This record gives sequence, structure tokens and C-alpha cells, in this order.
Amino acid sequence: MNSEETVKQCCALLYESDFAKMLLGDSFHPGGVKLTERLGTLLRLTPRSRVLDIASGKGTSALFIGERFGCQVLGIDYSKQNVDYANALAESKGFAGRVSFRKGDAERLPLDDASFDAIICECAFCTFPDKPGAAREFARILVPKGRLGLSDLTRGPVLPKELDGVLAWVACIADAQPVVSYENYLVGAGFRIEHTEESNEALLEMVEQMRMKLLGVEILVGLKKLDLPGVDLSSAKQMAQAAQAAVKRGALGYAIICGVNG
Repeated sequence: MNSEETVKQCCALLYESDFAKMLLGDSFHPGGVKLTERLGTLLRLTPRSRVLDIASGKGTSALFIGERFGCQVLGIDYSKQNVDYANALAESKGFAGRVSFRKGDAERLPLDDASFDAIICECAFCTFPDKPGAAREFARILVPKGRLGLSDLTRGPVLPKELDGVLAWVACIADAQPVVSYENYLVGAGFRIEHTEESNEALLEMVEQMRMKLLGVEILVGLKKLDLPGVDLSSAKQMAQAAQAAVKRGALGYAIICGVNG
């Protein structure tokens, strides 16, 4: 397995874990469904829209988009466990047939050309090893003038050492990019940038919540009421603390970027 596949596997395994759900809840990105709704509004979704949710996780955003805007949604995720969970959730909520999920790789989407009107990708693009390739795939499966909405972490030129490595990569930090870099990837794939906005407060709130949850987890583990084999709580706490400090001084941020295909 090459290094890119290793990163993808690590991301998938952590995101499908109980530990990730414990820290991040149902919505694995800053701002939760409030920012998802903002993306849907910027993308001008309607009940006629065919929407692709890339790195859809356990299906929270896709199901919300389907209910809020009344559109058809397909979620693509690298984890089969997440896909199975999300399909079962869609069926239990009565969305089967309108919201569905498939296993797939964002850099090699198993989809036809020009088959979607809009794409959302939340807190995931920065974890893709081949970002130019993923951007080209986004353009390929969108109809002409179709819209793409990214929400992702942004960063300055230098990160603390605690924010380097696979754990930070999985947490959407280690390979985060400045806004202009994301824009350049999209422009290089043929997109016209239509809108950008900052949502740094949503990121700070999420990091602070993670820090508090990690303290609670540490107490439960110490009392032997919780067992998390293979989880390095000390490193996780250091990463969360360093992330909080980086957000406060402007070295980390969160942004929405919307582009039009062609």
C-alpha cells in the first residue's frame, strides 16, 4: 500500500470509530448543519438539484441537505462501514430512494461525466493526497455551470509540531492550505471562484468542545469506565491545545469557497 492509500485508510478508520463520534458528534466538521445549510443556500439548491456529498461520513449532511432543500443526494465515502451506516439511517428516516450512499474515492469517483448539478465537500478536501486530481474529478462529474461548495480548514505558513503527522491530518489540520491555494486548485480544474467567506468562530467552538470532551474521556479512562485501546490521549490533548492556540492567533481558520464549473 502506498503512502497516499495509507493516509486514506487511516482517515477512514478513525472517522468510523467510536472515538471520533465521541469527540465530533454526528457532524464531523465545524459549524455542523448550520454551515451545511449555508453551503446549500450559496449553491442555490432546489428540489430539482442532483447533489453529491463527497466524504459524506455517517450521512448527517447529506440527509440534512435532502430534507432542507428537497433534492436528490448521493453521498460518497471511503469507509464501507460509514456507507452502510448512512444507508441504514436514510432508510430508517424514510429517505431511501432520495438520499443514498456509495463507497468511493474522491480522487477516482465511480460516477459518470456531467451527472450532478452541485457538490458539497466539508472538512475533507485538505485530507486528499492528490488535491489537483480531486478537483479535476469534481469538474468532470458536474454539469457545465454546476456549482461546488467547499468548507475547509485554512492555515498559515507554519504549524506547531503538535499539528504535524497522521492524527493531525485526519483531524483536517496537517495538510490544510491557505484559501488562495484551495482557489488555485479549483481554478486549475476549470472552476470560476464565485464566493469565499470565513467561519473561524465555528472552528474555535469545535476545538474548544473537543478539548472539554477529551478531559471527560481522560477521567472515564482513569476510572476504568471507558476503554480506548490504541488511542493516545496525551497526544490528542496536545494536538487539541495546539489547535486552539493556533486558531486564536490566526494560524488556523475555517472558510467556505464556492466555485462554478466552466
